[in-house]
Amino acid sequence: MRLLDKTRSVLKLSELGMPPATHEAFSKLVRSPFGMVLCAGPTGSGKTTTLYASLSEVNDPTLNIMTIEDPVEYVFPTINQIQTNDQAGLTFANGLRSILRQDPDVILVGEIRDVETTRVAVQSALTGHFVLSSLHATDSVSALHRFLDMGIESFLIASSVLGVVGQRLLRRICPSCKTAYTPTDEEMVFYEESGGAPKSSFYHGAGCNFCANTGYKDRIGVYELLTMTSEIRRLVVGWATQEELRNMAVKQGMSTLKQEAIRLVENDITSIAEVIRGMYTL
Repeated sequence: MRLLDKTRSVLKLSELGMPPATHEAFSKLVRSPFGMVLCAGPTGSGKTTTLYASLSEVNDPTLNIMTIEDPVEYVFPTINQIQTNDQAGLTFANGLRSILRQDPDVILVGEIRDVETTRVAVQSALTGHFVLSSLHATDSVSALHRFLDMGIESFLIASSVLGVVGQRLLRRICPSCKTAYTPTDEEMVFYEESGGAPKSSFYHGAGCNFCANTGYKDRIGVYELLTMTSEIRRLVVGWATQEELRNMAVKQGMSTLKQEAIRLVENDITSIAEVIRGMYTL
């Protein structure tokens, strides 16, 4: 069971934990007049929180903003929100088609999970609407390959997608029981191989009443932002491999999830063990 604490307000984009450069680039993307911006990550990686933060960033009485979600998690008084209802035949794809008749400026699709929804969302982005959505994928690069796997033509992906933000959630070290410790040999090898800066002291949570003896309290997002440059678009149209796309993105200045997670360890926000637990394969 997943429980949502509605007493907590929607986070702002600046409060999610994005590095200043990523935050600035993403803020520009979500203010685009048309195109599609995607949030990619596994279940429970904070994609919906990022989408809502993006919505609150662009929320303006002069814009017609419409959403279709399953379910509606937070209610915005100035936004038209629709909840899917499969029994009534209101699916993401059908709802999205109806939304397009209402002349929206910004459309939020809660989740892209089938080919039909993907096609309508891509067509919406190509016909002058700004579309925000989430997609289940391991990172930003694999999200583009998910679209290709769904059978969407590569030139349509290259034309419609403006950027993809890949994300994970890592637990923060509890400030009440934060203590210095000596990492294990395996942790040090992982830290050094991941490009971590030399450090004399590492921290973790010893466990206390405030954090239920877990050593962690609250969470922070880890983000990588893939911006669709002309070079990336050419690679997508040419069905480039994930490796080629990733190499090009890094060459153009993308900071990967692993690099961002190690930066959090360098700043004593999270521990090496938490990075290994949350995103070892990346």
